[in-house]
Amino acid sequence: MADERVERISKKIGTYLDFPKPGIVFKDIFSALADPSVFRDLMTILEERIRAICPDVEIIVGLESRGFLFGTPLSLSLGVPFVPVRKKGKLPGELKKVSYALEYGTDVFEAQAKSVKSGQKVVIVDDLLATGGTMKAACDLVTSMGGDVSLCLVCIELVNLKGREKIDKPCEAVVKFEV
Repeated sequence: MADERVERISKKIGTYLDFPKPGIVFKDIFSALADPSVFRDLMTILEERIRAICPDVEIIVGLESRGFLFGTPLSLSLGVPFVPVRKKGKLPGELKKVSYALEYGTDVFEAQAKSVKSGQKVVIVDDLLATGGTMKAACDLVTSMGGDVSLCLVCIELVNLKGREKIDKPCEAVVKFEV
C-alpha cells in the first residue's frame, strides 16, 4: 500500500527544466515546504525512517545548505546534537576537511573537528541525492572524524543519475524521480 503522504509530497515538488543550466531538470523541494501540512508530513516521514533504521542515532549531520532545513528540526525532535557540514571557509575553529570532485573542478567540505566523536552513530541529511558526489564526500568527512555513518537520508533521489552507487552506507529517499 502506497503512503499517501509520499504521494502528496511528490506532487508538491516543483520541476524546472534547464535550471541552473541547459539539460538539467531541477527538482525544487521549496515548493513542498510552502505547504505546512506537506512539510509536516515530510518531517514526520524523515523522523520515522531514522527511528526505524537507526533508533540509536547520536548525531544528525546536515549538508549545506538545504540539509540544514531538515537536520535541525530532526535533531531537536530526536534529542541529539546537530552538526553542520559547510563549504570551505564558513566555519570557525579547528576543522576537518575533505575535497571532492565536481563536474568542473573540486570543492571542499568542512566540519568542526570535535563535533563528532569516535564511534558515534551519525545520520547525514540532505535535500537531494543526484550523482552522489556530495553525499559521498560527507560520508568520507564523518568517517575521517571517527563517526559511524548509519544512514544517509534525503528528501528526493534522482534515481537514474545513480548517485546511490557511490555510497557504501545505508541510504533512504522519501521521493524518487527519474529525470
